[in-house]
Amino acid sequence: MNESILIVDDEKEIADLIEVYLKNDGYAVYKFYNGADAQRCVQTTKLDLAILDVMLPDIDGFALLKRIREQHFYPVIMLTAKVEDADKIMGLTIGADDYITKPFNPLEVVARVKTQLRRYMRYNGNSAAETISEYDIRGLTINKDTHKCTLFGVERKLTPLEFSILWYLCERQGRVVSSEELFEGVWGEKYLDQNNTVMAHIGRLREKLDEPARAPRFIKTVWGVGYTIDQ
Repeated sequence: MNESILIVDDEKEIADLIEVYLKNDGYAVYKFYNGADAQRCVQTTKLDLAILDVMLPDIDGFALLKRIREQHFYPVIMLTAKVEDADKIMGLTIGADDYITKPFNPLEVVARVKTQLRRYMRYNGNSAAETISEYDIRGLTINKDTHKCTLFGVERKLTPLEFSILWYLCERQGRVVSSEELFEGVWGEKYLDQNNTVMAHIGRLREKLDEPARAPRFIKTVWGVGYTIDQ
């Protein structure tokens, strides 16, 4: 079955261009030029990924992202003409999985879509390569088959990317994972210096796990080295 992708951008030429490239790759596309129509689609249509422009004429992309994350955990890629780190970190913090800055090569968008969908399918139990399907670490349980994370029996809703990060760290309990390794292992892309993406996602993940800022119980920072989960 072809994956269904939502495109929301008020710049018609950009939305149409992305649609053409994605359809050529076999994806089913739902395209809108405003947030209100897109929101109705989110509520009524089974989607596998969303591409949202930050600046929309009615509901901005961040607000639409928040509404998606209230019920859905499929990947979301943000499009923006801005390059400020603050905007990027804000989007990642509230649940975005990736960011693409305009202008861009449409082939890059297709590549990013494929990367996000592969990760989403892998961490929703569609890979038979892994033999361990669950980790239980002092009350924190993460199950790859059900794609659920619970803390002392209470489910914590994680995005696919947050789940991937936590699973990656759990697989490597007892050793320190650098930001570079974590980024390249989870995102599948080359890590660049001054990349705040990992830090933003770790921060969001800690919030969902009720981690104390100064003394986290699970995801610990080894300053100047990386992150670790103790055995």
